[in-house]
This record gives sequence, C-alpha cells and structure tokens, in this order.
Amino acid sequence: MRFSEGTHRLHWATAPLRAFVFFIIYFVLLGFSLLLEQTDRGVALVLTPEQLFTFVVVTIPFMVIAGVAGLWGWLALRFRIDGDDLVVETGLLRKRRRRIPLSRVQAIDIVRPLVTRLFALAEVRVELAGGGQSEIALRYLGRHAAQQLRAELLARAAGLPGHTPEAPERPLWRVPFGALFGSLVLKLPVLGTLLLFLGSLFFMFLFVEGGLLVVLVLMLLGLVRGVLAPLVTYANGTVAMSPDGVRVRYGLLETRMQTVPPGRVQAVGIVEPLLWRSFGWARLDVTVAGYAGERQALSSVLLPLAPRHVAVYLAGQIFPGANVDAVPLLPASSRSVALERADGAGTDDTVFVTRRGLLCRRTDVIAHARAQSVRLTVNPLQRILGLATVHVDAPPGPVQVAAPDRDLGEARAIVEATARRAQAARRSASGDPGRWAAR
Repeated sequence: MRFSEGTHRLHWATAPLRAFVFFIIYFVLLGFSLLLEQTDRGVALVLTPEQLFTFVVVTIPFMVIAGVAGLWGWLALRFRIDGDDLVVETGLLRKRRRRIPLSRVQAIDIVRPLVTRLFALAEVRVELAGGGQSEIALRYLGRHAAQQLRAELLARAAGLPGHTPEAPERPLWRVPFGALFGSLVLKLPVLGTLLLFLGSLFFMFLFVEGGLLVVLVLMLLGLVRGVLAPLVTYANGTVAMSPDGVRVRYGLLETRMQTVPPGRVQAVGIVEPLLWRSFGWARLDVTVAGYAGERQALSSVLLPLAPRHVAVYLAGQIFPGANVDAVPLLPASSRSVALERADGAGTDDTVFVTRRGLLCRRTDVIAHARAQSVRLTVNPLQRILGLATVHVDAPPGPVQVAAPDRDLGEARAIVEATARRAQAARRSASGDPGRWAAR
C-alpha cells in the first residue's frame, strides 16, 4: 500500500468500535439504572416486563445514535501523503484540511490499547513541533497498514523516497521484567511507604482501630502509582538503534512503539537512585521537542532500567561524539547553598554536563547544538555569597540542565564559553534536522 496514492480512510472496524464505546458509556450512565428499582432491602435488579419494555424503548434509539456517530466519525476523516506533506481532512458538512510538513515531525508512535489488539488495530500518533496542540492521531488503522504508514512518513521526513523499506534496527537493550520490578521497589519513597503500610496494617489488627483503614487505602494507592503503574507501562521494554532514529517498544496492556528521529532529543538525564547504585542500575530520561503535557510524561523515559554503561552508551548515540564520563566536572563553590550540593559541571566541544544529588544522583547532558539559550541567575542568598547558577536551556521537559552555586566570575566565564560553543556547533551542524538522510 502506498499512502501517497489516493486518499485513505481509517480501518472500517473503527466505526463499530466507536459505536460500542458510545453504547458502553450510555449503559453505565443511564441504561443500567433503568433496570434497577428501590425496594425495602435497598436497590435491586428487577426484570419485570414493564422495566424491560422501558429499557428496550430507550436503548434502541441510543444504539442507533451510537451507530450513526461511529459511522459519521469514520467517514469524516481522510488522509494522504502529498509530496513532503501529510494532509488530513476532517468533516462531512464542513470540511477542514490540515497540511503538515513532514520536516516538523518530531516522533512517530504506534500505540495499541488492549481492546484494539484483539482486532489487530493500531493507532498512529504523529508528534509535531509546536507544543500541546500539535499531535495528529489516526485512530485506528490495521496493524500492518500502521507500520507501513509509519515507515513511509519516516522515509519522506528523512528525504528518502516513500517506497524506501523500513530501516533495519540493531537491538541495544531489553528490560528484564524481574529487574524492573525490583528497581521500582528499591526506591526510598516506595520502601518507606511499604514499611508504613505494613506497620499500619499490624496496628489496625492489633488494636482494632478502623480509622487506620483510610491511611492504608491512601498508602496502597501510592504503592500502585509508584510500582504497579510503571510496571504495566514499561514492561517488555526494548530499545534499538536504527538509521531512522531510536526505536523504543514497551507496554503490558497498552503496547507502544516510539520512533524518535535523529536530532529530536534535546537533552538527556541519567538518573541513579541511592539503592540502584549498588546494582549499577540507571534510568535514562529525555526531553523531546514537540511533546507536551501528558504525552511528555509518557515519553520522558527512554530507558526505564539498564546498567549505567548502557545508559551512557545510548546518550553517546543520541549525541554523536559525546562521552559523558570523559567530561571533567568541576565542583561547585564551597559556599554552596543548595540542599543537594552539585557534584560538578563541565563541558567539552560536544556537550555540557552537570551532576548533582546524594540520595538520587542525576547526570544531565545537553549537546551544544541543542542549547536554545545560556543564562545566569542569582537569587538573594547567592547575591550575598557571590554565587550564581548557570542554565543551559532546552525546550520544556523533564531534563533541565543547570549548574548551581558557581562563583560569580566562574559562572560568567561558563556562560560566555558555552554560548560560543553553542554558536559554533549550530554553524557546523547541517541546520534543520529534517531530511537528514538526503544530506
């Protein structure tokens, strides 16, 4: 299938699937209550002929409305690839056409929620530069069609013909399930919450104190959020390198395949909690231009768990020529006022690196070519002590590179030197990261 030939629609199963979702919402909010009746013993399910008649009379029109809404939504969306643009048309009575240059593509994800996996469907999400309203979501295509569309979009965004086959990949790391579970448990907040939960549970049964039940529920919700949710999200995670970018696959219930083209990662952070360091574990966070809000949170972790040397190697692949551990780091001033004193900051011709934290050590890295600005800030206490903080700014995201509590003269020198390096890196770079393969 060539998506540059003719106009295409979503998979036909999208219509009944949307109708089914509408019907489920109706049944939960209204339909089920039509079969309930208040009795002396409380609310009971009553299947009298009168109630069944009322249920049928009300439900049939809603089924028709749901079917029409599903069919309307399916007919209202059409798309095609026109040269170097993705064209998306919406609406039946009032048509709207959106033309998206593929040079703006920041990442292309294939998402397969649990229900759609049963029908071999997939959602294609095209992330564009421009923030929270720049996502194109095509829900849903057949699984093979989604992969073909992704391959064609990536090829054209790279400056290659649309019929170019998908680039081969080189597997880098697969996240072991047991190690992932252990890493989530071996965090100080999780261990603290777990100990409090067990202690509260013991005292509740020992003293028959029902008031502790509320505390137990809150702590249990915290454990679910801190352990179960990330486990379901990042289970079966794999990372592979390919000429078209970094390919990430993960997910237990909802599977996601994300492809970040070359040059789209703006900054990386290597995170090493205290208890992880004895096992040599690390997590790799990234800031990707174009992601915002919930999508930024879901896509901020490129590598949920790996040996530290794997995380450092991947950072070097993202920023070619970078060797994070080889960058010499100068410690912060002895007059530092930070709660977590920085281990140091340093730079070479490729990247700017900071490291900080005692309980949770973070190594933040940004390539000079990705720096949007370099600035110096001084708070009132730093002004008294003659200190300053140097910020090397990337787009908003989880990784923000800053070197706090430097001597004022040193901070000014760092700003000037980093600004010169960033200018030189941008001049030597090939400009727009789009159409990278054509260059």
